[in-house]
Amino acid sequence: MRPPRVVGKSDLTVSPLGLGTSTWGTKTEYDDAVAQMGAYLDAGGNLVDTADVYGAGRAEESIGQMLADGLPRDSLVLATKSAAVIVEGRPSADASRDHLLAALDASLIRLRTDHVDLWQLHAWDRRVPIEETLDAVDTAIASGKVRHAGVCNYAGWHTATVAVHQSVKDGPPLVSTQVEYSLVERGIEREVVPAAENHGLGIFPWAPLGRGVLSGKYRDGVPEKRAAGRFFKWYVGRHLNDRAAGIVETVASVAGELGVMPVEVSLAWVRDRPGVVAPLVGARTVGQLRESLAAADLCLAEEHRRRLDDVSRPYVGYPETSI
Repeated sequence: MRPPRVVGKSDLTVSPLGLGTSTWGTKTEYDDAVAQMGAYLDAGGNLVDTADVYGAGRAEESIGQMLADGLPRDSLVLATKSAAVIVEGRPSADASRDHLLAALDASLIRLRTDHVDLWQLHAWDRRVPIEETLDAVDTAIASGKVRHAGVCNYAGWHTATVAVHQSVKDGPPLVSTQVEYSLVERGIEREVVPAAENHGLGIFPWAPLGRGVLSGKYRDGVPEKRAAGRFFKWYVGRHLNDRAAGIVETVASVAGELGVMPVEVSLAWVRDRPGVVAPLVGARTVGQLRESLAAADLCLAEEHRRRLDDVSRPYVGYPETSI
């Protein structure tokens, strides 16, 4: 794997590909999760990202069981998230101080560790004063239960707001933001990337394969039964359109010229975008994960990168552009 990278302005050093665990405990059984962890560590990775809502806590429990079974804690940069909640089957947020600190304690119990290296606020909560949310961050870091903190799924102005609040009160600075970012989803380049760069936050892309679309597996269509699924329509359907299809064809063309898989091209592109620390790659099976890990050492030539940039270029207009 390529050289490690520093997260923001922190002392955290992570591999340039992170391991996502959103399927653990649901689509991925424990034995398969163990196999994924082994393959990832063998490839030189160290960043494992999870959340309290992944599998209703089962993803964290899987990691905790691995640690109890002998996985060295110091082999991991362990990241988790709190604030996202499910209310009557729908995603919501609770970034109140009491909820966040209780959620952190519950995560530590499931993870079977006394601290996490990165604790991320999983969702913006407009009902809770930001001062209260950030007080929970300060408390968690002061207690030693959290080494560093970041945010996840925050808009550009959210990101700048929390960074400035921490700076003004001389609190522990936030070090990262986790956001969806891929060749088919470049919206963060308008405001999130500039905010992150201005305030010294490293970027962790989630869904770097465009929710699976950039693997090329839907080039010839989607099986009827799967296409009818409610989750598929909501999660993958947003990236099944003519624009994305054109991007996928360019990815496939570049991959063919290089003799690699489209997955490798897509990951190498996002891995080396400005501000990016490590794309988070998740998989149902260890075989799928190994396909992603094959991108660890791929470096795209400027000509290939330019073609990918051009076909996927996002719309940028007022007020991002000067007038």
